[in-house]
Parts: sequence; C-alpha cells; structure tokens
Amino acid sequence: MSKFNHSSKRFTLNFHQTEGSERLTMFYKALYQLNDVILGLVFLAGSILFFNSATVTNGTILFVIGSIQMTIRPLIAFTHDLHLTFKRKH
Repeated sequence: MSKFNHSSKRFTLNFHQTEGSERLTMFYKALYQLNDVILGLVFLAGSILFFNSATVTNGTILFVIGSIQMTIRPLIAFTHDLHLTFKRKH
C-alpha cells in the first residue's frame, strides 16, 4: 500500500490482488500470448506465400486473418479489464 500527500490531502493507493484475480490475469495473459504466436505464424505463412505468384491470393487471405487477430489483441486486454472490474464489484 502506498500513501502520499498532495495539496494537504491524503491519498491511498491499494495494489492488492486476490488469488482469483491473479489467476484470471494469468488466463488472459496466456490467451493474449497464444493469439500473438498464432498471429506471427499466420503472417509468416502469408509472407512465404507471396514468393510464388500462384499463391498470392492465399497469402493475402492469411494477411487479412492476421489483421483480424491484431484487432483481437486489444479486445482481449479490454475484456480482461472488464472482467476484473466486475469481479471486484461482487
């Protein structure tokens, strides 16, 4: 717990995490990292497919899938924050 004075007012910051919220954070962190690994593999495969003109369409499809996964990244983080917020209220 951290305390400080600012303009003669006292503020208390509480950084305590419960075991449940810690487990929840680890789940979302694993989900985020799994998405990143798959994202990297999809972009790598798409890049390789661009070397051959016959597979450019497939490479483009993989780039679109990778772009969707990049949109999922902040959604995972946002969902995690919402989940923790609702868990703390109950």
